Amino acid sequence: MHQIDKIDRRILNILQADGRITNLELADRIGLSPTATSERLRRLLKEGYVSGFGARLDPQKLGFGLLVFIEVMLDKTTPDVFDQFATAIKQAPAVLECHMVAGGFDYLVKTRFEDMAAYRNFLGQVLWTLPGVKETRTYAVMEEIKNDGPLPLV
Repeated sequence: MHQIDKIDRRILNILQADGRITNLELADRIGLSPTATSERLRRLLKEGYVSGFGARLDPQKLGFGLLVFIEVMLDKTTPDVFDQFATAIKQAPAVLECHMVAGGFDYLVKTRFEDMAAYRNFLGQVLWTLPGVKETRTYAVMEEIKNDGPLPLV
């Protein structure tokens, strides 16, 4: 894999802020020709530095105002239980992110719901039915302070 340089990092920073920028605008902002910029961007995409493009949606306007983080502890920490849980949690549409973590529990799950009743339904009908789930702790978010999280490349 090619080592990225300062110009590549600038391209990635700009794309994080505006994934819809045209190649011409991008070239102008980084000070390269459109051809050179296009070649760099093509390489960054091919090598997997950019994992995708998409729109950020407003969850409040779409009826998903309740953000909930859930700590999940499994009954056993064996590879097969980890694999079974991971396979099952990927099928839950309300789950935005799921991370295996080190510490006092096994997974941290980020979810979105219409309201607390919808979360309660998810907890009983989905999460508690997943393989190996022994214990959960719920953290309902009262206020989102920062959620745009670009990587600090420069």
